[in-house]
Parts: sequence; C-alpha cells; structure tokens
Amino acid sequence: MAEMVKKATRESFGEAITALAETNPDIVVLDADLAEATKTGIFKKKYPERFIDCGIAECNMTGIAAGMAACGLKPFTNTFAIFATGRAYDQVRNSIAYPHLNVKVVGSHGGVSVGEDGATHQCTEDFALMRAVPGMMVVCPCDGYEMTKAVEALLEYDGPAYLRLGRPAVETVTDEIPGYSFALGKGCTLRGGSDATVIATGMMVQMALKAAEQLQTEGISLRVIDMPTIKPLDEALVLQAAQETGVVVTSEEHSVIGGLGAAVAEYLSENYPVPVIRHGVEDCFGRSGTAAAVLAHYGLTPEVLCQKVKLALSKKR
Repeated sequence: MAEMVKKATRESFGEAITALAETNPDIVVLDADLAEATKTGIFKKKYPERFIDCGIAECNMTGIAAGMAACGLKPFTNTFAIFATGRAYDQVRNSIAYPHLNVKVVGSHGGVSVGEDGATHQCTEDFALMRAVPGMMVVCPCDGYEMTKAVEALLEYDGPAYLRLGRPAVETVTDEIPGYSFALGKGCTLRGGSDATVIATGMMVQMALKAAEQLQTEGISLRVIDMPTIKPLDEALVLQAAQETGVVVTSEEHSVIGGLGAAVAEYLSENYPVPVIRHGVEDCFGRSGTAAAVLAHYGLTPEVLCQKVKLALSKKR
C-alpha cells in the first residue's frame, strides 16, 4: 500500500473554498485576522474583492456575515474554533441561527491538538455549544479528502452550519476505502467488525482505524464508523451498529460532555440501550505542549482507545 498522504484539514478547506468560488460568485469569505493560520489566505490571494478581514472582532464578523446572507450572498466566517463558537456565540445564536440564515461558521484549530497555543485556545466545547443551537448543523471531517467533500456539500446546503477544522496534518484515509461516500447527516462504515463498534469523528477516525488493527491481533473484531456530521446524527447507522455489535465506543477530540458521545448516548438510551463508553477529553481544560504530547496526556491515542473498547466489552450483555 502506498504511503498515506498527510494534510491538515484547514489547508484542504482553504483550497476547496477557493476552487468552488470560481463557479459560485456568491461565495464570500470573512476572517478575523487569522488568514494565514486558517488558510483563507489562499482564497484572499485569488479573490481579494470577495475577502473581508474583519480584524480581531469575531462578533462583528459574525454580524456582518448575517447581513450578507440576508442579502443573498453565501458567507463563510473563519477564525479559531474557540472564538467562532465561544466569543461570538451570541451573534451565532441570535443573528445567524434564529433567522436560519445561510452562514457557514468555520472554526479552525479545534480540539487540544492546537498544542503550544495552550488552554485558552484549545476548544473542546465547540460541538456542545453548536449542537445546542436550534437548527445548527455540526460537521467535523476526518481528513483532507472528506473536508473537500464537506465544503462542497455545505455550499449546497441552505442554512446555518458549523464546520470544524484541525491544525495538524493528518493521514488521508477516506480516499482509498472501498465504498466510502460523503453526505451531510450520514456516517460511513470504514471497517467491518462484529464484537464492538467505535464511532469516531475528526482525527480520532484515524486513531480508531489503528486501534482496530491492534485489536485484531488480539482476536477482537472492531467496527469503525466515521461520523463527520455530529448534528443531525445518523441515527439509523448508530442503531444498526448497536444492534449488530452490542456495544458502542465513541471517540472525539472534544469534551465527553455534549459532543458526539453525548449525541450517541442520548439516542441509544431512548431507542436501543446498550453499553456506551465515551472516549474524549474529560471535564477539564487543555494544556500547552506539542500536539502529540497533549493528545497523549489526554489519552487521545489508539492505545487508550483499545482500553476503552475492552472496557465496553466487559459490560456487554
């Protein structure tokens, strides 16, 4: 097998939105003084007249985007996830979501893999905040290929949505998996398995695939589901996995409170109760360090995910 390509999803977003702008003149991109980091600088270079740098004024940027959407344009706002969903929450809720405007809120540098930027910039609450907003779609692609597909789909979706991007380069896995397809509101089974299921989002998808390889050597058959859309959840796929494997582990670079794990547990508790183990950041803030060190500190590794699967299996009825 050829060596997997590694690419940051933020870079794939910048390339995708720029390519789409060629045939979609209504696309406008707004950024909060972070174009180099969020990779909207790619768009700015080619379409400077459709790029607005709002400065370090995320709330104002969000309000501007709402007004542009009300006039028929298709704005994508860009900043770090902590600012997109935290600092500008009021404007996202009341100016964008309440009137159900067609604005895509893009939060880059999500999760703890921001690394050296530290706790103030490591957003592990964005899924929870955006899930709670009525009518807000929440999307977190796992790699560059899936990010490109997500941006294309979100452009066609008429309504508010939150899209999380990552800082570090990650392995591209979805482009070579037979049967893979992307659609908003749908997950995709990347690996079959009969003993347990891991439902993962973002960079934890790659970790789940590695965990499955390790567990296979121990005689454990692990199903891996990629869940790029956290809201609305692909309930049918979750139900099928629970019925066929009997236990579910969720994995996300996010707090175990309010994100993918909560969405899956909420659904299954009401519809098909099985043991659900949530793998993610516990109820705590982040810490500064290299991305690898911080991920390891919070147990966001294939090795810890294997432990979570074994814990789930111990609860299997």
